[in-house]
Amino acid sequence: MSLSIPGPSQAGLFKPGYQSHDAEDGAVIRNIEACRAISQTVQSSLGPYGRNKIVINHLQKMFLTSDAATILRELDVVHPAAKLLVMASQQQDSEMGDATNLVIVFAGELLKKAEELLRMGLKTSDIVNGYEKAQDFTLKTLEDLEVDRLKEMRSATELSKALTTVIASKQSGNEEALAALVSEAVLAVLPKNPANFNVDNVRVVKIMGGSLEQSRVVKGMVFGREPDGQIKKARKAKVGVFSCPIDTSQTETKGTVLLKNAQEMLDFTKGEEDRLEATIKELYDSGVRVVVAGSTVGELALHYLNRFSILVIKIMSKFELRRLCRVVGATPLARLGAPMPDEMGNIDVVETTEIGGDRVTVFRQEDANTVTRTATIVLRGATQNHLDDVERAIDDGVNVVKAITKDPRLVPGAGATELQLAERISAFADKTPGLAQYAIKKYAEAFEVVPRTLAESAGLDATEILSRLYTAHQRNKKSDSEEEDEDDDSENSAEESEEESDEDDEEPYWTTGVDLFGNSTTGTVDALEEGILDLMASKSWAIRLATESARTVLSVDQIIVARQAGGPKPPGQNPNWDED
Repeated sequence: MSLSIPGPSQAGLFKPGYQSHDAEDGAVIRNIEACRAISQTVQSSLGPYGRNKIVINHLQKMFLTSDAATILRELDVVHPAAKLLVMASQQQDSEMGDATNLVIVFAGELLKKAEELLRMGLKTSDIVNGYEKAQDFTLKTLEDLEVDRLKEMRSATELSKALTTVIASKQSGNEEALAALVSEAVLAVLPKNPANFNVDNVRVVKIMGGSLEQSRVVKGMVFGREPDGQIKKARKAKVGVFSCPIDTSQTETKGTVLLKNAQEMLDFTKGEEDRLEATIKELYDSGVRVVVAGSTVGELALHYLNRFSILVIKIMSKFELRRLCRVVGATPLARLGAPMPDEMGNIDVVETTEIGGDRVTVFRQEDANTVTRTATIVLRGATQNHLDDVERAIDDGVNVVKAITKDPRLVPGAGATELQLAERISAFADKTPGLAQYAIKKYAEAFEVVPRTLAESAGLDATEILSRLYTAHQRNKKSDSEEEDEDDDSENSAEESEEESDEDDEEPYWTTGVDLFGNSTTGTVDALEEGILDLMASKSWAIRLATESARTVLSVDQIIVARQAGGPKPPGQNPNWDED
């Protein structure tokens, strides 16, 4: 009788080099640990006092930021389960442009709580089922926590109300100045139907030097270079945009020309010059006074453009070229020649100015009544890293405006919404039968991570702040219910009771959040009174994406990794390098 040795379960099934991690090896626990590691990386960057991270990517470029989306994009995450969390964060960034950190932190906390339940003996199916029920209840409950909404999109003060909190999480201290800049830029490009607002219409140009207070909004576009020719200024001009080179056309094949004397040589180049001069004159006759080139401009062509007093500027980026076409209302032409009247654009002012020692060209529409197609925020700052971080904050603000056009509802910030959700989900768990209630209870506890992290980053005692927040929410709730009982007992008129119910609606009890700026002695503050408001849509998306990614990670019981595709072997060191 031969001795049978148990081999791996996939023996002979896959090619050699495969790695497999089974449930018996603790694959779920390993996945949770990997996700928690990435969650803890960005957790300390949550909120206005969030810590910055220095990330040096594979190209040795340095990023100094507290923006979770940027940190995760530049970190080369390899673990497949952790990649799921990164993908959820990227989806939040593309959908809302804000609350990317909340997705990672909340998903990481959900998985941490799930690990506790797994060690208690619950099956992953029970946890996933409980999380699904809790998510449905949370999204319904969130609808009831609305405390304000943007009534007028075209009001700078109303827009700033929603933007200040978003920008404060990236640039604490400069939020009001930046919110005013973003509001001004957005209102300059906001179309008649706000739902058609395009985030691409607000550009940022960073110019080193000066301070952030010197930043301003330009209605139009700013390019960080001077015009190529001698003409530096134009007013009320027609614009021609060419994506082809402005030069003599090159032949596809090389030819040989035999020149017998000097006269033939002069005649040869003269014909070429005449053709180019005729083309530039054709441009001039059609009324074009500004030429924008998306490719090279030849020296001879530049000479004739200067002679005809046509301003010419090179823009090598096709994205910038496309934006400029929107500003001036032109069509980019792939051929050199006079554009048709409907292919030309119009610009009020093209001028070269100096900002902080840098010469820049400004394309500006001056008519105050018309809505310009593009606005540029010219940012000033001391270092490149600081300017990059401010640009990310502005990008978040502009994306939030896009989200507001779809859903203008606001909920209290500073962790007040999360704590109220934790309370209500916990109450819902007590009414739920079966094993799912344990998962729902843990789901409620996971929401505590937001106020706890905010308190820790502000240097407060997190446990004490959480207990005070719970007390404040409970006390206000009780006092509200007592007032309602008194109203029922007393014989008031119908009108008075209506007025009182309106007052109750105006002052909800769930707005107490963490005091991040040290204005109160208790460490808690009324978020509604302080104007700390978050967008309901971005909260809703963050909760949905975090829960979905956590449930997906928990549903995985095996990871099979194929061997990397083999290519040619990289050349090694010459073994005989020291021989002559």
